[in-house]
Amino acid sequence: MTAFTLGEATAQALGGFGVGFGTRRKPARSGALHRTGAPVLRNSVEAGSFEESFFTVPAKGETDRLLRMARAALDGGRRLKRAVRTEGRDLSAAERAIAAMTAGAVRVYEELLTLARLNRGRVYPSYDHLAAATALGRATVARALHILENAGFLVRQRRFQRVEGDGPGPRYEQTSNAYRPTLPQRLLSHLPRWLRPAPLPDDVAHQAEVRAEAQAEMRAGLSCRELAEVTVGGALGKVLAKLGARIDGRECESQNHPEPLMDSYLKGPKVVDLVGRRHNP
Repeated sequence: MTAFTLGEATAQALGGFGVGFGTRRKPARSGALHRTGAPVLRNSVEAGSFEESFFTVPAKGETDRLLRMARAALDGGRRLKRAVRTEGRDLSAAERAIAAMTAGAVRVYEELLTLARLNRGRVYPSYDHLAAATALGRATVARALHILENAGFLVRQRRFQRVEGDGPGPRYEQTSNAYRPTLPQRLLSHLPRWLRPAPLPDDVAHQAEVRAEAQAEMRAGLSCRELAEVTVGGALGKVLAKLGARIDGRECESQNHPEPLMDSYLKGPKVVDLVGRRHNP
């Protein structure tokens, strides 16, 4: 009979059935699946918990204007790269973002703007969809999205979703990103004047300042629960609202305060004056 040490017996027991005595289990190969499915990337948010506050419906003509700005940024980037080659000019951070624009990035941006116009701002295509729609490779699409995000033309949010799996505990997997086309504020000074938004009239700017001050005063007077409901939406807003309700409840427990209120002295059967004499009210 073969004798085993305690460590060998433990290894055989943990190895499970199907492995004969005296043999070793083969180690897991490199690149095996994560035990809870595909690993979730950093800074990912669960799908369905933030989209209502993330997506915005584009105004009429806004997508066409953003596309013209991206094409103008592409032309401006080519001029900047020519100036670097001929003049040896040092570029600022905004100018480097413009110089990094490529024709592939503009083509991907055009597809995202088309989806935003057709789907009322709800844009969450996969890399495969963008690659098929633009006739570009996945690597080119990924690089184009990075360029657009760095230039300020795009806001990208990674997402994950729950999936069913064997064993206890939830399972997650990465899903398509959410995208929101935006106006690149830091690039406006480098774009042609006809593409820049017209300055607001003085009376409109003053009204906006008054409105902002009124909103700040209104928020200052809200309770913790009301502030969470106004500023944060979705599942996170509900959780913060519950926490705010508890904080409000603790702050409003004045009836449990150990010190009596002054009204209890004034409304009592006897009142003590400053010299310590008792008399009936």
